[in-house]
Amino acid sequence: MKKLMKLFLAGTMVLGLTACSSSGGGNSGGASEAEESELVKAAKEEGELVVYGSCEEEYLAAAAEHFQELYGIEVQYQRLSTGEVQAKIEEENGNPSGDVWFGGTTDPYNIAASKGLLEAYEAENASHLISDAYRDKDGYWYGIYKGILGFMVNKDELARMGIDRPEDWADLLDPKYKGLIWLSNYNTAGTAKLVINTMIQKYGHDEGIQYLVDLDKNVQVYTKSGSGPSKNVGTGECVVGIGFLHDGITQIVDNGYSNVELIIPSTGTSYEIGATAIFKGAKHPNAAKLWIEYALSPECVELAAQNGSYQFLVIDNAKQPEVADEFGLDPNNVMDYDFEDAKANTEKYITEVMDALGGGDDRFKTE
Repeated sequence: MKKLMKLFLAGTMVLGLTACSSSGGGNSGGASEAEESELVKAAKEEGELVVYGSCEEEYLAAAAEHFQELYGIEVQYQRLSTGEVQAKIEEENGNPSGDVWFGGTTDPYNIAASKGLLEAYEAENASHLISDAYRDKDGYWYGIYKGILGFMVNKDELARMGIDRPEDWADLLDPKYKGLIWLSNYNTAGTAKLVINTMIQKYGHDEGIQYLVDLDKNVQVYTKSGSGPSKNVGTGECVVGIGFLHDGITQIVDNGYSNVELIIPSTGTSYEIGATAIFKGAKHPNAAKLWIEYALSPECVELAAQNGSYQFLVIDNAKQPEVADEFGLDPNNVMDYDFEDAKANTEKYITEVMDALGGGDDRFKTE
């Protein structure tokens, strides 16, 4: 059973939302000082906040710890995949054990919103989003970063086997990659749900599902978390991983795996919007609102690159991680992903894919 981690207050606390400033010294933007003070006061009276995070744990921990340092609010956090958070709040059905969701791709957020499990909130700091595409139109979630879907390969292992690297989605179906591909689990990972929607939008409904059935013949492992494949490419256990390319950058830059190569599929790919949201029925609603404002500030999002997460940021007053540009990733070179179709149909598509795979096997077990 996962341990819920507690952070304990230490040192002098900064008590205003205006303390949320970028490295350049600007404030977090949005609400007036009086409004900010009222929100901070109400949040501090609640005194606690429970965060479920679907980003990498290092970033989650840094964000939670800094929020606590800023406002003197005791933060508990737990790292779960987006699918796990979705399943948890569905089971709790309006009586959530957590207050806010932080990080992870939006398809599971949209499913939760459609079931009435997220609380709408009109965030002041949403004024800094670079586009309305990076928020739910009704305020159920807000984007904090953008990640590009692609392939990560161990170039040494491919050279040893005498196999060319895959350049596009269709290449992954070649029998030469049998047993070499890792992908995340459709039942637990938002990344895998994005893969389903990407293939259906790219190839059409029936052809997209058939693609995933054909791909399954070459998949060795389905990991619980979307970042799972990336963590095993450098060691050679996984030779070809499907996932977000910023996770590959982490393996190269932070973990020293120079044998990892990043590939953007040649005929196009999709992207995630990593989000944050308030759970309907949150026990600490004002602290939850304060978290959303904080999550949409440079003070929070710039912690990502400082803690091994190199996604593109989607607020206009934050500094982009330079390393992503160094690897030639272009956040705008992606397909026009249909978020509304994904919002309406992701659960149905997952069921159809699993049925087409014959219900899956031990590789799809969630425990």
